[in-house]
Amino acid sequence: MGGIHKILHPLGCSGVLQTGLRRFCSCESIAELIVVCREQDLPEYRAVLDAEQFPLPVKLTVGGSTRQESVRNGVSAVSEQCEYIAIHDGARPLILPADIERVIADARRTGAASLGVPVKDTVKIVGSGIILDTPDRSALYLTQTPQVFRRTIYAEAMELAAAQGRDYTDDCQLVEALGRQVTMTTGSYSNIKLTTPEDFAIAEALLREQQKEEL
Repeated sequence: MGGIHKILHPLGCSGVLQTGLRRFCSCESIAELIVVCREQDLPEYRAVLDAEQFPLPVKLTVGGSTRQESVRNGVSAVSEQCEYIAIHDGARPLILPADIERVIADARRTGAASLGVPVKDTVKIVGSGIILDTPDRSALYLTQTPQVFRRTIYAEAMELAAAQGRDYTDDCQLVEALGRQVTMTTGSYSNIKLTTPEDFAIAEALLREQQKEEL
């Protein structure tokens, strides 16, 4: 992103962080929100959160040196009465509230669920510049977030990862290591991850379309 902090970057009439938080606040199943950030970014995040009134409690906590540590810190800040946790990437601010509710419903039924969308393109496995294999596209999904887990299951998965010295970049992998099945809930292609400057142009267009549909 050329040095731009994408989570604090403007989007629409507000910003990436505010847009994503408002989507979760509109869901009946969500009780509270935990925002995890780097320690050096705390003042900027606090300023953003203080400038806007959210209908649900929003806590701010510091992350760790890895993604897994950051999620662990976020989960530790969740209120004890919460039985399920929904882990979301702040760089996906266009998540649809209806998709949040559907993946939560699947997690309540099975213990673990993730949003995802079917792969549109043909995927090739390549080694040293040579195509080695072509997986069956009908079985391939692009994983999104939120990923939702029964809290006790996620805690057990974190304990196992710590005991094995493993560090995962995907929370589904963390739970799969327990031998647990994770349900794939089909989401929306509009739930894009903001990674490059071009993604912001796409996100602005998608946001305008979503706002038109809400009118």
